[in-house]
Amino acid sequence: MLLVPHKYLGDSKMFEYDRHYRECQHSDRPFIRAKTSPAHGRYHVQMDMAPCDSRRRLSPRQQATIQEMFEAEADFVKSRLGASEGFSIGPELVWFDGMSPEHLDVLCCRLHDIVQGGVD
Repeated sequence: MLLVPHKYLGDSKMFEYDRHYRECQHSDRPFIRAKTSPAHGRYHVQMDMAPCDSRRRLSPRQQATIQEMFEAEADFVKSRLGASEGFSIGPELVWFDGMSPEHLDVLCCRLHDIVQGGVD
């Protein structure tokens, strides 16, 4: 039986995040989690490159791709739901606070694919 690894984990218990983190380490994938923020009801999404091979970091081009994606989401959130809480993008850690629930799956999967598929 072939098990397809999760690209991200959302609104889970700590032991589930821990298990997902270990799975990411084992398969050299970024750890991506999404958690509903009690402050505004939208998602705080975080991608951590720490579980990946120590030489693996986001390239400047990948960071620019993620920034474009996050800026578009921030514009959407501002137009429909109020301002997002911001985002940060670096070679090892990426986060977005205030992501809309309707875009969560697409954006988290795209984050994963940017790293795993070498999307630039």
